[in-house]
Order: sequence, then C-alpha cells, then structure tokens
Amino acid sequence: MKIKVALLLLLAWFAGDVSVLAGNGVFQFLDLPVSSRMAALGGKNVSVADYDINFALLNPALLTNKSDNTIGLNMANYLADIQFGTAIYGKSVGKNQFALGVQYVDYGTFKETTEYNEIIGDFTAKDISMSLIYSRMIAEGLYAGAALKPVYSVVSLTNGSYMSYGAAVDMGLSYQHPGQLFYAGLVLRNMGTQFKGYYSDENGQHIEPLPFDIQLGVSHKLEHAPFRFSFTFHNLHDWDLRYINNKNSQLEYDRVDVTSEIPVIDNIFRHAIIGVEFLPGKNLYLAASYNHRRHQELKMDGFKSMTGFSFGGGIKISHFHVGFGTSQFQVGNTIYMFSITTSLNDFRL
Repeated sequence: MKIKVALLLLLAWFAGDVSVLAGNGVFQFLDLPVSSRMAALGGKNVSVADYDINFALLNPALLTNKSDNTIGLNMANYLADIQFGTAIYGKSVGKNQFALGVQYVDYGTFKETTEYNEIIGDFTAKDISMSLIYSRMIAEGLYAGAALKPVYSVVSLTNGSYMSYGAAVDMGLSYQHPGQLFYAGLVLRNMGTQFKGYYSDENGQHIEPLPFDIQLGVSHKLEHAPFRFSFTFHNLHDWDLRYINNKNSQLEYDRVDVTSEIPVIDNIFRHAIIGVEFLPGKNLYLAASYNHRRHQELKMDGFKSMTGFSFGGGIKISHFHVGFGTSQFQVGNTIYMFSITTSLNDFRL
C-alpha cells in the first residue's frame, strides 16, 4: 500500500549530520556525534587521544591502553525528538586493544497514511550499527586501527516493513607525542556497501552509497596554559562542497549564480572544524567549536543564531566522567547530548 505522505516525511527526517548538510546516500546516522564531547567539538575529531574511549568510535586508532576495561554510554535528544546514542567497551590484551561498540537511532512513531492522506495506523523507524574495533601501536607513538561495522535499518509499517543492511569499515592512524601536547589523526570512514536496499526496481536491489569520508585532524595543547586547540578537516576526497539551494524560486549555489563559484577560502573552511578545550585539570574540561559548513548551509536569512557553534563540558565525579554537549543547527533546533564514562578497574572489576 502506498504511503507517500508518510515516507516523504520520513525521508525529510532520515537522520544524520551529513544528510542535514546537503548529503546523500544511505546510513547517514553513522556520521552523528558519538559523544557529548564530540558534539561540543563540532561533531568530528580524529586526533585527541586520552581517557575518552568514545573517540575510538570515530577513529579506531585512538583506542589505546588508556581505555582498558573502560565503558562509555552516550545519549542525545536530536531534532524532532529523535533519540540516538552510542555505547562502547574496551579491553587491552597484551599489546592489542579491542573494543565493542554500538550506535543506534530511534526515529519515533509516525502516522501511516495512504496517498489520499487517510490514516491507517502508525509506523516506526530504527537504525543500528555495531563496531568491532582493533588497534595496536606499530611504532613509537604511532597507532593503527580498524573497525568493522555491520549496519541494519528498518521501517516497520502496519502491513510489512522496509529494511536494509550493509557493512562499513573504518581504518585510521594516530600519532601521539610522548609529552601529550600534540596529537594527529587520519581516518578513512565508512568504506563499504549496502547489501540489501530498502526496495527493488527494474535493475534489482536499489543500492545507495555509504557516507564515505576522509578526515584529518591535529590537536595541540599549550605547554604553559590550559588550552588545547583542534583542527579537523573532513570530506578531503571531495573538494567542492557546494550544494543546490532551493530556498528561492531559482536554484542557486549558496545564493551565488550556478555558473559562479563560491570563494575558494569559503570552500576551504567548509572542510574545517575548529575546536578549543579549556583543561584546568584532569577532572574538568570545557569545550567550544565552530563548524563552518554547518553554519553556511543551515543559517537562515533574517535570523541571528549560533548555527555552526557547539559547546560542552565535563567533570569527573568519583569514578565517573560526566559530560554534556549542545549544538544549534537552526533557530529553535538544538541538540543536547549526555555522556558517562568510567573505568571498571576503579571498581576492581
């Protein structure tokens, strides 16, 4: 049975930072922030290597023995009351580091309608991905890691369902200076394929690309001041991040005639996320960041907003690291994310 209205609504909401930001393809939820601290740092950071095991969900090479027997739990209230979260557990075995992670999105319950807008029931939609992560130090201060991520997605209707599954692989490198003042990371994310599409057409299974991304980042902590600066560059495989802007009657590239190009400096900064952390001690941090692509693509004419800016902080209470992060996508559309991380070694487990 046709449910055009409901499916169009679902496609408008089908998650992910990248899908919101003029993306295409399938399983876009793989690019959602993996923790509150990651959200506060602009959604992507592939270089910082410390106690925070959650970063290994973005760059598997960031999984080190600092995260032995550590567990991280993260949850967020996303746009339109969509709920998503992640969980990860890491274990050291000799010189080898292993972790098991999960990422999920619950889109909630929608009204299922016919093409005539007649309500015939409710339907739900969910995405889930597992992460099997491995890393190892291959030279002094240099780590290599990989993650295998089976992915499953389902839209459950009154009479049947649409489902899709596939697999992705992340491969990363991380350099960690012995003095812990400088970190660098490189990761190839979401290499893989959709094994089964949501539907078939005359050519068979309708297979869509995964949100492949090449990300490079550096982080540097000032030696005599409690500040760490991070610069993360994403979509390095795709120089031109322009998109068709149909807010007006004529199609434009970001309010520039389609025959023109956006300024080179603007295009460069669309690949960059700038973050800063205030680190007065091991038990407290404050973070802020600016994502230029998010700002350019989601800002609204005539409205002042903090679109593109993110903020957060965390504190260690007893044996638990507790964090909070927030990001504004548009006026009135802000996400909030909460995290809790602890080492089971502190409980002698």
